[in-house]
Amino acid sequence: MPHVLSEQEKIRRDSLNELIRLGINPYPPETFEVTAHSSEIKKKFAEDNTLFQDISISGRIMSRRIMGAASFVEIQDSAGRIQLYVKRDDICPGEDKTLYNTVFKKLLDIGDIVGVTGYVFITQMGEITIHVRSLKLLSKSLRPLPIVKEKEDTLFDAFTDPEQRYRQRYVDLIVNPHVREAFVKRAILVNSMRSFLNDRKYLEVETPILQPLYGGAAARPFTTYHNSLDVTLYLRIANELYLKRLIVGGYDGVYEFSKDFRNEGMDRFHNPEFTQMELYVAYKDYEWMMNLVEEMVEKIALDLHGTTEVKVGENMIDFKRPWKRFTMYEVIQHYTSTDISGMNEQELLSLAKSMNVPTDPTMAKGKIIDQIFGEKCEPNLIQPTFITDYPVEMSPLAKKHRTKEGLVERFEAICNRKEICNAFTELNDPIDQRERFEAQLELGKRGDMESMVLDEDFLRALEFGMPPTSGLGIGIDRLTMIMTDSPSIQDVLFFPQMRPEK
Repeated sequence: MPHVLSEQEKIRRDSLNELIRLGINPYPPETFEVTAHSSEIKKKFAEDNTLFQDISISGRIMSRRIMGAASFVEIQDSAGRIQLYVKRDDICPGEDKTLYNTVFKKLLDIGDIVGVTGYVFITQMGEITIHVRSLKLLSKSLRPLPIVKEKEDTLFDAFTDPEQRYRQRYVDLIVNPHVREAFVKRAILVNSMRSFLNDRKYLEVETPILQPLYGGAAARPFTTYHNSLDVTLYLRIANELYLKRLIVGGYDGVYEFSKDFRNEGMDRFHNPEFTQMELYVAYKDYEWMMNLVEEMVEKIALDLHGTTEVKVGENMIDFKRPWKRFTMYEVIQHYTSTDISGMNEQELLSLAKSMNVPTDPTMAKGKIIDQIFGEKCEPNLIQPTFITDYPVEMSPLAKKHRTKEGLVERFEAICNRKEICNAFTELNDPIDQRERFEAQLELGKRGDMESMVLDEDFLRALEFGMPPTSGLGIGIDRLTMIMTDSPSIQDVLFFPQMRPEK
């Protein structure tokens, strides 16, 4: 349906037409050179009031106080907000006062983007302010911004409905500066991780998003179709199998920040499109990788916060090394007082039922154990903790444990009750890998929609020989949630997936 204009929108369009009638282009094509930003001005002018005597700055009008022949305006640029002092006789030095009396006072609105030149001074109230010499409209806003609410000297979120905030992120970013800051921190986090890996000479690579087979994780894929090739393709659920092919090809260490896609449920920890960093390093094992994860995440916390301690909700989480470590069986016994190490599938089903842990007929031994862990253990793990040595049924791509029968060399890091990374000593025995894939096919026949498919080309690559390798996947979105104290994955994605707007 076409958009029906509100009364405020009609008024703004009338203002737009009046500006055009006066010969003012509301969307001028010329560049506007910015020489300073709000935060820089406030910081440096407080130290030296001889600076910024001839500047140009642009921003969005966020508030106005019109007082006859002079007015105060607050504008917001990418760095923050700053006050303008606009005097009629300064911006209209001749006889014609139209720019001030008509354009500035009547036709400009909150939300309009303007460019000004002038000099900085401090008002009698002690506020750093720009005295405007010239003012130019750079973009007319045709929709009103949500109004910031103020109560007892406290500013309230002007855009509080989460659904509207996620749908109209552009408005959210305008009226809620703390939201912009969360995404700045996300960028710092990614750059910190990238520099950590680059310093160790690992190669950043790119692998296919469209894949003829989906693999590397237990998840349902999105399916698409390529007309020219006449084939069904899948959006990748992981990039693991391609990165391992590169280790076969002779690289000692490769990593990728990858967009992955899983056709699964949505909640505050899951979005169908998400970001992972996956790393594979030859001649290493999962013990070595645990130490690397500790060191890297500790560095990220320091780069973001200047400390290893990060407040998340009501908890203070400390990323300082070393982190706690439990095996999968140890942590389940710790929180349920039950040793499951010798149990078969039926015994595990009975145990899950007695604990009120939900199961379904498609679940084999590995998924039942994972379900018990998720229900009874994960909610207790606040501080960063490694869970190691998983049952072989849970990990079809991990190498069998060197000393513990029935287990694999795998760990997950759990923090603030959720997994933030997953890692293995990678399975490089092609015969064992084929058997694991075949076992996954059997699970698929039982109705497990997340079971893995058999990838013949990946098996062929392993048959050429892959060196001993350790692999890691870190969820960038979940780690960002923790590092920015964000309660939902939608808060750390610019444009999370939403139901179609009604």
